[in-house]
Amino acid sequence: MRAFDFSRAESVGNAAQHGNAETTFVAGGTTLLDLVKLDVMRPAAVVDINALPLKSVERLADGRLKIGALVTNTDLAHHPEVKRDYPLLSQALLAGASTQLRNMATTAGNLMQRTRCPYFRDVGSACNKRQPGSGCDARDGINRMHALLGGSADCIAVHPSDMCVALAAIGATLTLEGPSGEREVAFADFHRLPGDTPHLEHDLAADELITALTLDAPLAFGWVTLSQAA
Repeated sequence: MRAFDFSRAESVGNAAQHGNAETTFVAGGTTLLDLVKLDVMRPAAVVDINALPLKSVERLADGRLKIGALVTNTDLAHHPEVKRDYPLLSQALLAGASTQLRNMATTAGNLMQRTRCPYFRDVGSACNKRQPGSGCDARDGINRMHALLGGSADCIAVHPSDMCVALAAIGATLTLEGPSGEREVAFADFHRLPGDTPHLEHDLAADELITALTLDAPLAFGWVTLSQAA
C-alpha cells in the first residue's frame, strides 16, 4: 500500500475544500481499502467524512424521503419507512454483501462503488477504466458477468450495486455539494455509460461530495388510499 495524507473533515464545506483529483473521501471504506491495497486506486490524500451531520432519514412535506449520505446500509434497510414504502430498496440492500459490510457501508459509498471486473482490479491487465487508452482485456477474456447492454468497444464492466438497481426503479434525486454550493442530479443521470471515456464513471466533480439521496414519493395504490380514508 502506498503512503497517503490523512485528515478529518469538520464540515461539508471543509470537506469540499479538500476535494481534488488526488483526494478521496472515506466513510465506511469497504471499497476504497480493497482498491488501495490492490494498487488500483492511489490517492495522495484521504479525507475522513464520518463526523459530518449526514446520518438522518426524514420525510419531506411533498412525500419524498430524504436520506443522509452517511446512513449505513444496515440502518437504511431496516428503517421502518423504507421497509413499508420502499420494500424493493430494503430487499436489495439485504441481498448485497454481508452483515458486517452493511454495518460499515454508507448510502453515498454504495453509489460510488467501483466495478468488480477482475481486469479492473488486476493492475497487470489492460483496462480503459483504470488506465485510459490501455485497452479492455475483458472483451476477449472472462466476461460472463459483464454488460450485455450499455457497454462499448472500450469497456463492458458493470456497476456492482444492488441498491442502485432498486433506485433506478424507484426514482430518486442526489444532492451534491462543492465550493459553488449545492446542486441536484436525477439518480438516473448520475452514472455514465462507458462510451469512449469509461474512466469517467459519474457526474460528481472532484471537489464535490454527495450529501443526500432523496427517494421519490411512494406510489399510492387504491387500497392504501381507501384504508387511509377510512
